[in-house]
Amino acid sequence: MSATNHSQTADTRQILVTSALPYANGSIHLGHMVEYIQTDIWVRYQKSQANQCIYVCADDAHGTPIMLRAQSEGISPEQLIGATHKEHARDFADFAIDFDNFYTTHSPENQELANTIYQRLQEGGYILSKTISQAYDPEKNMFLPDRFIKGTCPKCGAADQYGDNCEACGATYAPTDLKNPVSAVSGATPVEKDSEHYFFKLSAFQDMLDKWLGEGHMQAEITNKLREWFAQGLQEWDISRDAPYFGFEIPNAKDKYFYVWLDAPIGYMASFKNLCARREDLDFDAFWQAGSTAEVYHFIGKDIVNFHGLFWPAMLSGAGFRTPSAIWAHGFLTVNGEKMSKSRGTFIKARTYLDHLHAEYLRYYFAAKLNASVTDLDLNLDDFRLRVNSDLIGKVINIASRCAGFIVKKFDARLSARLDQPDLFEDFAAEADTIGQYYEQREYSKAIREIMKLADKANQYIEAHQPWKMIKQADQQEKTRAVCSMGLNLFRQLMIYLYPVVPQLSHKVDEFLNCSTRHWDLLDKPLLDHCINKFNPLLTRVEEDKIAAMLAQSQKETANEKKAGQKTPPKKQARQTDNEPLADTISFEDFAKIDLRIAKIVDAKAVEKADKLLQLQLDLGELGQKQVFAGIKSAYQPQELIGKYTVMVANLAPRKMRFGISEGMVLAAGPGGKDLWVLHPDDSHAGIQAGMKVK
Repeated sequence: MSATNHSQTADTRQILVTSALPYANGSIHLGHMVEYIQTDIWVRYQKSQANQCIYVCADDAHGTPIMLRAQSEGISPEQLIGATHKEHARDFADFAIDFDNFYTTHSPENQELANTIYQRLQEGGYILSKTISQAYDPEKNMFLPDRFIKGTCPKCGAADQYGDNCEACGATYAPTDLKNPVSAVSGATPVEKDSEHYFFKLSAFQDMLDKWLGEGHMQAEITNKLREWFAQGLQEWDISRDAPYFGFEIPNAKDKYFYVWLDAPIGYMASFKNLCARREDLDFDAFWQAGSTAEVYHFIGKDIVNFHGLFWPAMLSGAGFRTPSAIWAHGFLTVNGEKMSKSRGTFIKARTYLDHLHAEYLRYYFAAKLNASVTDLDLNLDDFRLRVNSDLIGKVINIASRCAGFIVKKFDARLSARLDQPDLFEDFAAEADTIGQYYEQREYSKAIREIMKLADKANQYIEAHQPWKMIKQADQQEKTRAVCSMGLNLFRQLMIYLYPVVPQLSHKVDEFLNCSTRHWDLLDKPLLDHCINKFNPLLTRVEEDKIAAMLAQSQKETANEKKAGQKTPPKKQARQTDNEPLADTISFEDFAKIDLRIAKIVDAKAVEKADKLLQLQLDLGELGQKQVFAGIKSAYQPQELIGKYTVMVANLAPRKMRFGISEGMVLAAGPGGKDLWVLHPDDSHAGIQAGMKVK
């Protein structure tokens, strides 16, 4: 990692890196970008060390959802995934995600490899077949995946639940256990129908997986989670699906197709194989044969660790291929502390962001917050604007803007032949090991912190010498040149460190300084007696109105999608009352997230200078007390409410109001005005208690 010459040697690492495959059924959004930016930074760092690091990915192009969407749009699945692939490739390129190959799982290479792995597993005795009973749509003449069946939970009775688990109570079950099931495809009542399916004997690999997980190939918290599967014994995994299905047909099994999760990870290998056919310096077997000394790393989200940490290494091992060197999981993206929301405009597509803001604002902000854990990352838009403006613009680019003008105008654009403070330059270069280790370990936030410390030192150096004053003194001309040259050399070192994070900015710096910032072996080689070009603004500040416009566009896109997706109203429509239109519908999944609790009103006060608000102190039993501002002053005097019960939305994010923090929302019924009612203890069921969950 040190700032020494990293020319290609026998010690050069051979590394293959992948990111999880984006599904070819929709647009890339900022939640996706966490992973691709994280991966791209790591890959660019490895390349800056002169390691052979190959980054491949592909669209995940198979499955029932793609088949059904293509049908609804009146096009073939191939047309749908082709158009989506172009959109994805463009978005990734504009975010400077530098894939060596971005391919598709619907490829001859993937089919060949899927067949090979399946046949090897079959020959090894790891594939079995058995007849199972499944839900079948009699109108569409198709078996229904679990997520395409909805009905009433057999455990808690919650309606509109998926066929595999209840999002209201968390229960898991077989689709056949669902009460009042309906097909999400046609609305018909499913019938049970038998079908022969093929299963992968995951249980045969329990010892192998136990050993593999114990070798530290995944983060400790993920390893511990996966070991929970071992307690009940690993089960056979259904790897087949019935026709009609968009995917690869299983060899010698008519109308049976590989389940998308079998061929999707094989897509990593297929994308690399496709690249190997076009590059003479790459050999597929050197990376994927058992016993390979090359390194293979997967970056994934924490929601798909089961497939990658159990099924994938077992499949590879059973088929005679090598297993991954490591699988690194990351958390989800929240925006302003909450789950991304279409109604608030914070479910932001990659293209919507790019329509308003520079890609490297986001790359830098994510880097400043990412680490090696699986904790979620929050995009706080106020902090985003302030941090980018302060760090990238105010600290780093500011160094170049303060020094370049004097060099170009007064000294024919030529830097000094010596360093003004060689020790300071060497101090900057000496941080290569520390910063490099942080990049290697995916502790990007720590790397950024160290780089910004160096930026502060560079600015302090310039501030201490004040070249804008020295230039006015006849006997300080060469000193001015030396100081500004020193500043630009420090700036270049900072940009070498930042290259993996902001490669587009680095390219502009290369043109400005007439040199490269892409290789760490340049960190200890100063630019002396060197000509630069005129300085042009490298990056502008993040403006609030750009962020607001992005959110507004995102909301508009959501509204347009809803309008475009509206269908003929169902036979049973919700009844409208009081001449008010119904609000936009929400999914049951969204509704199930609302935590409704019985709350006892222990104190109530009028809010000064507020016509409608009362300040309520609510007791939630073991959950403690919360303060809520409620617009029910027209119906109640404060003292009337003390001792009464109400229903409270207990998991609403706190909201800062002019009068204080409101920590939830109370529910009241009635048309308004004086006719608003909360629960009175005498009117409620016996046994009501503060903190009880409302179901």
